[in-house]
Amino acid sequence: MIIREEKNQIAFVKINQLAIEMKSLKIALLILLASCATTEKLGETPLQQIVKNQQGKGISFEIEFRKGKAHNHPTFAFWIEDLDGKYIQTLFVTQYIATGTYAHGQLEPGKWNDVEGSAERPASLPYWLHKRNVKNRKGTLLPTADEPVPDACTAATPKSDFILNTKADAQLPKKFRLLMEINQPWDSNAFWNNAKYPESWDYRASLQPALVYATTIDLENGGNEYWLNPVGHSHWTGEDGKLYTDITSITTAKEIVEQIIVKLK
Repeated sequence: MIIREEKNQIAFVKINQLAIEMKSLKIALLILLASCATTEKLGETPLQQIVKNQQGKGISFEIEFRKGKAHNHPTFAFWIEDLDGKYIQTLFVTQYIATGTYAHGQLEPGKWNDVEGSAERPASLPYWLHKRNVKNRKGTLLPTADEPVPDACTAATPKSDFILNTKADAQLPKKFRLLMEINQPWDSNAFWNNAKYPESWDYRASLQPALVYATTIDLENGGNEYWLNPVGHSHWTGEDGKLYTDITSITTAKEIVEQIIVKLK
């Protein structure tokens, strides 16, 4: 009996030791996983921070832009308007269209230089251009190097994800809309291809038309966070300022953006 009890005690001790070892192993594994997760998080590229128009007297916006898989140096603009569609203010626009100076200057219709220079691309962001409705000396709506968009709302095109912090110039209506228009040059698909309007160089410099995103902001009852969603596309040559709400023909242009979140500060 004594020998049997000793064996039982030894077995019990071994089981306890095994349980302790398993528990220690589990804890070590959890620590390792947590360490890996922390390392991955620390290794993430921080979002580019763009700060504009801090002298504004109105509400502050934080706009978080996450790129999609088709993102490739797009041109875009953010602006606000009232619920009747009346333009209020541009919040941000990329520098190329804001100055009319591009990485490849235009030699003549359909021909581009290999160096930076001026160019006219009315199909880039026609919805925003017509909303803004500021004419240059030539009588067109395109900003130029001599008549650019003010620096308070322009910057170089972000290369990846970014956060834009900006302010409204003045007090806004209790309800208003915040919009973005975005476009990439020479962005073709099966429907919007070079053969569709071969006579139009403006169209062929764009192909898939600019896509428009929007959200309605309610300062009294809507909360502090809003998501922009696609609501239509603009004219393929830029000849009018209409919003075309059928976007079934748009494919890869929908993948320029992954998500856009607006937070009110």
